[in-house]
Amino acid sequence: MKKKNKTQFLEGARAIALTVANIEPAVVSAYPITPQTHIVEDLARFKTEGKVTYEYLLAESEFAAASIIVGASAAGARTYSATSSQGLLLMIEVLYNAAGLRLPLVMTVANRAVGAPINIWNDHSDAMAMRDAGWMMLFAENHQEAVDLHLIAYKLAESLNIPVAINVDGFILTHSYENVIIPEKKQIKKFLPDYKPAIGTYLNPLKPITLGGFFTPAHYWLEKKRLDEDLKTADKKISSAYSDWKKILPSPIAIKARFDNGLIEYCGPKNPETIIIAMGSIAGTIKETLKTEKKTGLLKIRSYRPFPAKEIRLIAKRSRHIAVVEKAMSSGASGPLYTDVLASVSSGTGQIFSNHIVGLGGRDISVEMIRKIIKSAKKSGYKVW
Repeated sequence: MKKKNKTQFLEGARAIALTVANIEPAVVSAYPITPQTHIVEDLARFKTEGKVTYEYLLAESEFAAASIIVGASAAGARTYSATSSQGLLLMIEVLYNAAGLRLPLVMTVANRAVGAPINIWNDHSDAMAMRDAGWMMLFAENHQEAVDLHLIAYKLAESLNIPVAINVDGFILTHSYENVIIPEKKQIKKFLPDYKPAIGTYLNPLKPITLGGFFTPAHYWLEKKRLDEDLKTADKKISSAYSDWKKILPSPIAIKARFDNGLIEYCGPKNPETIIIAMGSIAGTIKETLKTEKKTGLLKIRSYRPFPAKEIRLIAKRSRHIAVVEKAMSSGASGPLYTDVLASVSSGTGQIFSNHIVGLGGRDISVEMIRKIIKSAKKSGYKVW
């Protein structure tokens, strides 16, 4: 009889740290910032206790931490970092370089509001600050999905040479406790072999190469175009990696979805009156609401970059009312997710789109609030709740 993995009741940060430790990166570097801190504290503790072999480098800032893992990755090492909020903003220059250099970095972003005013609670303002940096961006709904996405992230990063950020809602996921299965090293190895980059793809004195050369206008745009095309065609890799991993470790808590290809998940009736589009932990609250809202469906976006435009079009056409619910705003314009959704859906469909900004700075998002959004979705417009 096949042995089943043990379900554990763990804090989200702990679950992520245990998973990263089992993935066995060669270099871990980070600077502590709430609410990411518990992840890197656990990784440091594992090192001091002699449970892991990675090099753990506590940097003097987030900019330095990002620079350390860029250097280690350029030298051919599997790397890991984590950050939040202002820390992510301090990294931005390095994050653009990491994508442009085509380095397979993996980083957890414990999503938190960006000041001012100072706020340590959750929204997606920080993630939106890096959406154009050339990274793949995945969003987790719950602890198990956060664990799974870290495995998938390494698979994607190392096969496509594109860095990946896994977004987990700060406090809501990082500091709460849920049942979760931590994959064993044997299972991980089956899915994610040891990282062995090909000679000539990393800095090696025996085979010198140039990384980060100076590009004139005649060639700079070609590199940007290539990264953009590779990101846009990564959707098949995401679906394949997601499917392969689920065969190794099926989720013990997943709600049966009508459609789930790794990029998006759709739950609800075949032809709903209203579809809510959202990403992150808010999907759990929406699913709870839909238990009594039988004519409404949820389209959860798991991959924000690359953006699953084709899948959104296929699902969205089933309904007349589309409510985009998001935890970030683009001041002076519509919400960033809303803008992406509108760009994906063909005009002239006669559908009614509405944009709902919720949870800024950690404001509670209740079932009653979601019910009000469903009720108001029949009217187009923009609303901050």
